[in-house]
Amino acid sequence: MKFADRLNNVETSAIRELFKLLGKPGIISFAGGFPDSAMFDVSGIQTAVDEVLANQAGAALQYGATEGYQPLREQLSAFMATKGAKDVAPEQMIVTTGSQQALDLIGKTMINPGDKVIVEGPTFLATIQCFRLYGAEVISAPVDSEGVQPDALEKLIVEHQPKLVYLIPTFGNPSGATLTLERRKKVLELAVKHQVLLVEDDPYGDLYFGDAPPPSLLALSPSVPGSREWLAHCGSLSKVLCPGLRIGWLIGHPDLLARATMCKQFSDAHTSTYAQATAAQYLQSGVMPETLARVRAVYAERAKAMGDALRSELGDAVEFVQPKGGLFMWVKLTGARGQESNANELAKRAIAEGVAFVPGAPFFSQNPDVSTLRLSFATADVDKIREGIARLKKALAA
Repeated sequence: MKFADRLNNVETSAIRELFKLLGKPGIISFAGGFPDSAMFDVSGIQTAVDEVLANQAGAALQYGATEGYQPLREQLSAFMATKGAKDVAPEQMIVTTGSQQALDLIGKTMINPGDKVIVEGPTFLATIQCFRLYGAEVISAPVDSEGVQPDALEKLIVEHQPKLVYLIPTFGNPSGATLTLERRKKVLELAVKHQVLLVEDDPYGDLYFGDAPPPSLLALSPSVPGSREWLAHCGSLSKVLCPGLRIGWLIGHPDLLARATMCKQFSDAHTSTYAQATAAQYLQSGVMPETLARVRAVYAERAKAMGDALRSELGDAVEFVQPKGGLFMWVKLTGARGQESNANELAKRAIAEGVAFVPGAPFFSQNPDVSTLRLSFATADVDKIREGIARLKKALAA
C-alpha cells in the first residue's frame, strides 16, 4: 500500500512502545500518565447515568449537534466560571472527544505543511506528534521551574513567525512546571503584540495541592486587551472525573470554532451524546467539588511521598522541583559519583529491577535532554512509591 506522506513525519510513541515491556509480574509503574481508577466516583457517575436514562434517554441516545450537547455546554460554562473564566458563554465552546481531539482540530484548521509552531521544551509528546502529522516544524522554547521563559519565547516568535504557540501553563506534562502570574500576563501580551495564536492546554489545573495556581490564561485574558482574540483554550474532564467519558472542550475565536466544528463533522459527527449527557448530569449534581477535594488530597500525599523517597534514596544523583499539582515528577540525573546520567539506559535496568518510568528525551521537539525522566505518582499508593524508588536506586547503582 502507498500510505500518505504525512505519516513520514511521525513515529510510534516511545511511551506506547515502553508499555509493551511492562508485562513482568510485580512491576511498579511510574510510566503512565493516567489518573488512578480507584479515584473515579463510580457511584456518582452511576447516579448520573440512571438519571439520564430515566429522564433524558431520547436525547442522550440520539445523534447530536457537532458543537456539543447543549446542557453540557451550559454546565461547562458554569464550571469554567468557578475557575475565574466568568464570561465564557456556552456558544463560545465546542465539546470534543477528549482534549486530544481539540488539539487535533487546531492542527487541522491552522497548520499547513511547512508552518512553524512553538511548544515548550519539554512538552506533551502527543502534541508534538499531532502537529508534525500536519507537516509543522515544531520549535522548542525553554522552560524552567516557573514555566516557559517569555523573553526567550519572544525571540523565537520574532525569528520563526510561528502559526501558533502551544503551552501547558499549569502543572505541565511532563515538566510539572507552573507559569507564574507575571509570565502569564506577559505571554498574553506577546500573543497580541505579534498576533500569534496562543493555545492553552489545561487538563491538570484543578489538581492542585494546597493553594490554587494562578488563574488560567483564559481567566486572565480580560485583563490583557485583545488577547482573547488570539487565545484558544483546551479543557478536559479526563484527569478530574474519568478518561472513559472522553469529554473535552475547545474555547476560542468564533472563526476558529466554526472551522473546527466543520472538521469535527468529518471525523466523528459529534462526541457521544450519552457521555455528554452523563457528564452534564454529573456536573449539575454539584458533587464535583467534593470529588476534586478527595482526588487532590490523595495525589498530594503521593507526590510528597515520591519527593521524600527521591531525596532519601537517590540524594544528589537526581535534581527535581517538588510539584504543586498535577500527576508528574520531572527528574534530572546528575551523574553524581559516576552514576548513570542517561535515562534511556537507566530505563532498561529499571525494568529489570521491577520499576518503570518514561525517559524524558521524547518530550523534546528539539535538542532532547537524555538525562531527564518523567515519573507519575498518580497510580501507585505510598508504599508502592517508596518501594519503586528503592528499586530505582538499585537500578542506578547497577
